[in-house]
Amino acid sequence: GLKEEAIRRGIRAETVESALAGVRPLPEVIKRDRSQREFTLTFTRYMRGAVTEARVEKARKLLEENRALLEKVAAQYGVQPRFLVSFWGLESNFGQHTGGHSVVSALATLAHEGRRHDFFRAQLLDALQILDEGHISVGEMTGSWAGAMGQLQFIPSTFVNFAVDYDGDGHRDIWHSLPDIFASAANYLSQEGWQGDRTWGRQVTLPDGFDYSLASLGIKKPLAEWADSHGLRGLDGGALPRVAGVEASLVLPAGQRGPAFLVYQNFRTTLVWNRSILYALSVGHLADRIGGVPALSAASLPDEQPLSLKSIEEMQALLNAKGYDAGKPDGLVGPQTRAALRAYQGAQGLPADGYPTQELIERLRQG
Repeated sequence: GLKEEAIRRGIRAETVESALAGVRPLPEVIKRDRSQREFTLTFTRYMRGAVTEARVEKARKLLEENRALLEKVAAQYGVQPRFLVSFWGLESNFGQHTGGHSVVSALATLAHEGRRHDFFRAQLLDALQILDEGHISVGEMTGSWAGAMGQLQFIPSTFVNFAVDYDGDGHRDIWHSLPDIFASAANYLSQEGWQGDRTWGRQVTLPDGFDYSLASLGIKKPLAEWADSHGLRGLDGGALPRVAGVEASLVLPAGQRGPAFLVYQNFRTTLVWNRSILYALSVGHLADRIGGVPALSAASLPDEQPLSLKSIEEMQALLNAKGYDAGKPDGLVGPQTRAALRAYQGAQGLPADGYPTQELIERLRQG
């Protein structure tokens, strides 16, 4: 049925047969898809792993080595070189870790066996289209266990929509060609709303008595309002920049005990690439470090106790039982769970940051 659908889409029969010849389920892919992380990632642990001194040093070196190309791409697409290098570094460690799985086999396995078979079937059809257009051979189309490809870890649909043949050789090659890699990343970001004359955000300080319920991506305010009405200052205590037309949201990745960041449009565009707030913060911070900004202070990397997914499920169930709608207990702290947690915190006279901690779970258990 898949072969017939691919041919109906205009993919040549010989491509379909060649790509799918001998395809069998990959046990490792099934295992990875079915496995669930036991603990949540904390901000501190994530940032220490993502933005290391070695990665910063390598990123600066590679930016200099590729400056002419990066600046040419930046001039065309409006994405600053330091950000392109940051995405490259975080996605594949500058091309060192792209995944060794056959993309076709991995996607075929997930389309057949996985929890999201419709999604992966669509990705497999896009992968066959990429092969049919001659951008890469079956043997060289490698990527992650989930089918994310090349040095940018694009899924096939992202490749189809955004990859660029910048070196003009007739192939959109995100596996080997740096011109294609940088231009494809820049094209993707540009089309998703990247602002080339703006940064991603900045770390800020909050005044005593701050209303933590304002810390939400669902709330956007002009920089001047954050400063004048809510008392936010720069990390050094100085005034925030007075830039007209810039709206920002406040993000507290470790709750009220951790650092605070005002984030702009480019942060939201990064979330289109990867929906993780921690990922988006690491992209921005690595880009800042490439540009010479100091590392996060020790005070900005608080000791956090990682919570087990079972603990979060219990927290969600307890919130529901107390009348705070956290949604179906699934171990994932999404907007609905955070809203429920904020409502509970507010009712308890606690800072309503919506951030789950073991102390809060213990309080919920005790009634």
